[in-house]
Amino acid sequence: MAEHDNSYKLLFSEPKMVTDLLTGFMPEELVDQLDFETLEPVRSSFVTDDLRDREDDIIWRVRWRERWVYVYLLVEFQSTVDPWMALRLLVYVGLLWQDLVRTKRVKKGQKLPPMLPIVLYRGKRRWTAALDIADLVVPLPGWMDRFRPHSSYVLLEENRYGDEMLAGPQNAVAALFRLESDRTGERYGEVLRALAKWLQGPDNESLRRAIVIWVKRVLERSGLDVDIPETDDLQEVGSMIEENLREIGRTGIRKGRQEGRQEGRQEGLAEGVRTGQGAMLCRQLEQRFGPLDEKIRQRVATANPESLMEWADRVLTAGRLEDVLA
Repeated sequence: MAEHDNSYKLLFSEPKMVTDLLTGFMPEELVDQLDFETLEPVRSSFVTDDLRDREDDIIWRVRWRERWVYVYLLVEFQSTVDPWMALRLLVYVGLLWQDLVRTKRVKKGQKLPPMLPIVLYRGKRRWTAALDIADLVVPLPGWMDRFRPHSSYVLLEENRYGDEMLAGPQNAVAALFRLESDRTGERYGEVLRALAKWLQGPDNESLRRAIVIWVKRVLERSGLDVDIPETDDLQEVGSMIEENLREIGRTGIRKGRQEGRQEGRQEGLAEGVRTGQGAMLCRQLEQRFGPLDEKIRQRVATANPESLMEWADRVLTAGRLEDVLA
């Protein structure tokens, strides 16, 4: 998971990605007042309470009217629901403000700049955690309630956006959301060709390379073994993935036919295809969770095609092997 987070950090270290995130997913009344020509990364040296550096956090600032707005992207890009997310972000934002004061980027007599914390959530289950720290604090009676703090964040649930909505605008973040939610790999060629068209030219070379690295991580998590070279040619990468998927399909069909001939009856074809699906699932599970014991292999070998397809979908997001086969 850490490598996947690092590839996300690399992506959102590109100003084009941050611009597309804000213009595509934030309210118009905010975006219309932002001067994206002023967008710049912030290098912070603040630390958390356990003294681990948070220099990897993705922080940008951009002018909103006459003021700076700090955009804080949570680098974990949550795949599970964290009930304490509002508390975590309150602490991180407080530390960033403290660092701005300590380094005199905010001087005596000035006010602290507004923060825009954003959490990207890619899990399959609905996000149920509190969006405001006030909802985590016991309410107080009467005037004492003023001591209950309020600090909220913006939640972006990738799975809440339909494919039709994400396919509409020329937005690199929306395109990556489509790839992240693709369980079969069928969209990769289409989406990467679109990105290649949108991100032409030398100014986007580093972003194209970052997308290729991110795609590699997503494919590794999904169990698809595609040897992608070091390149920034997104169209070439899309074609390679499509050809790999076609070969997987041809292999499954050939195996099904072989099983059919060995059994000497028509049912052998379906059984062969199912066996090929089971073998592919076992390979995905081993790459994600490590070696499988014989009990798990037997369960996969005797599963019906519907179960195999459902388990293959869960491989992408499950945190444990037990969650895949639940």
